[in-house]
Amino acid sequence: MNMLTQRTIDESLQWSGAGFIVAGHVLNAIGPAVYPYNIITFAVGTVLFLTWAFRVKNKPQAVFNIISLAIGLVGLYKAFG
Repeated sequence: MNMLTQRTIDESLQWSGAGFIVAGHVLNAIGPAVYPYNIITFAVGTVLFLTWAFRVKNKPQAVFNIISLAIGLVGLYKAFG
């Protein structure tokens, strides 16, 4: 059985987060027709990056992602609330 190493998990979280954030930018470029899916996509990427930041103890990245997630939640509240 091939177990995932901690490094492999960390890299997967980081690259997955990056992929979702790039996808969020693509959705932003498409325009309002994809709202609020752009915010949801950014939120998924941010949570993945936040998980990675906690795992590797990268405090500046964790703070950045917490702030980004809070801003995104405001957008989701505006969209659905």
